[in-house]
Formats: sequence, structure tokens, C-alpha cells
Amino acid sequence: MSKNREFYWRRLHSLLGIIPVGLFLVFHLFMNFTATGGEEAYNTATGFMEKIPFLILVEWIVIYIPILFHGLYGVYIAFTATNNVKRFGTFRNWMFALQRFTGVFLVIFIAWHIFQTRIQKALGAEVEFSMMEEIVRNPWMLAFYIVGILSATFHLSNGIWSFLVSWGITQSPKSQKIASYVTMVFFVLLSIVGVAAILAFV
Repeated sequence: MSKNREFYWRRLHSLLGIIPVGLFLVFHLFMNFTATGGEEAYNTATGFMEKIPFLILVEWIVIYIPILFHGLYGVYIAFTATNNVKRFGTFRNWMFALQRFTGVFLVIFIAWHIFQTRIQKALGAEVEFSMMEEIVRNPWMLAFYIVGILSATFHLSNGIWSFLVSWGITQSPKSQKIASYVTMVFFVLLSIVGVAAILAFV
């Protein structure tokens, strides 16, 4: 892969990680958070989403294709990037390593989540409160989902920091430090929403 082509592929990968994949993650977690209001509140929210015109087309264009590209190209980056954790044990090197690790894990987690929900819907099941309730009834599956949620919220939060740097928005050390604090707070808040949502099905 030529340097110029790889540069543009990486830029596209970075951009799609924020828009639309990152925005969809935030929306998805807040949608699931309606489960804290009970079964009826969650089913009403998901039922409303099912009424979106051309839903399948929207899902493929806005969700599946961007996630597929971001995930697969992210795996390529993860296995070709050089981690310097042992040699340079800095905070940012650890964040770099965790970004790659969570990215690879999320490819597995998202594929499984889609299988348990959207594919089951295509086979005739209803995506509703009772479906998720049945899934997380297994404590191992609940743990798997919690790890998946935390991986997703970290990957997005740290990805925002990387996006700001790689796109030249935060260039000075001070602005990058401030961005670190802001994205860490974002990670904590979004994680609370996500974990509270999945625990609402227990």
C-alpha cells in the first residue's frame, strides 16, 4: 500500500470512527438506557426506531458498512502498528495499546451482538426487552456485554483524542492534555450510561 493511499485510508478510518460510528454508539447506548425506565419504556423506544422509513437501507449505509470498514481496517492497523509500551511506558503509549486491543475485541463483540439481535430479528424474533433480558440472564454473557460496553466507550473516547490530534485540532501539549481530561470524563459518563442500561435488563 503506497504512503499516500495509506494516509487517506487512515483518515477515512479515523473520520468514520467518529461520524457515523461514534455518534451511533452514543445514540445506541442512550436508546438502551430507556430500559432503566422499565420494559414498556424500552419497547416503546425501540418500536419507534423500527418505524423509520427504509430502515434496512439506513442501517447498512449509516451503521453496518462504516462499522465493517472501521473494524476490519482497524484490525489491520492493530496488527501492523508498533507498540512501544515496554520501551516507552508512557500514558499515551498505554492508551495506544489499549486502543488496538479494544478495537480487536470489539470486532468479535459487535459481530456476536449483531448475531444475537439483528440476525435473530431477520429470522423472525422481536428485538424487545425480553430478548435482551434472556441474553443477559446468563452471568457470563452479562459480563461479556459489560466488557464490550466498556471497550466501546473507551475506544470511542480515546479515539476522539486521537482524532483531534491527527486532524490537527489539538496541536500543543497543553491542548492535548486538556483533551485527555475531557475525553476521560466523557468515557466515565458514557460508561455509566451503558452499564446502567445493560444492568436494567437483569
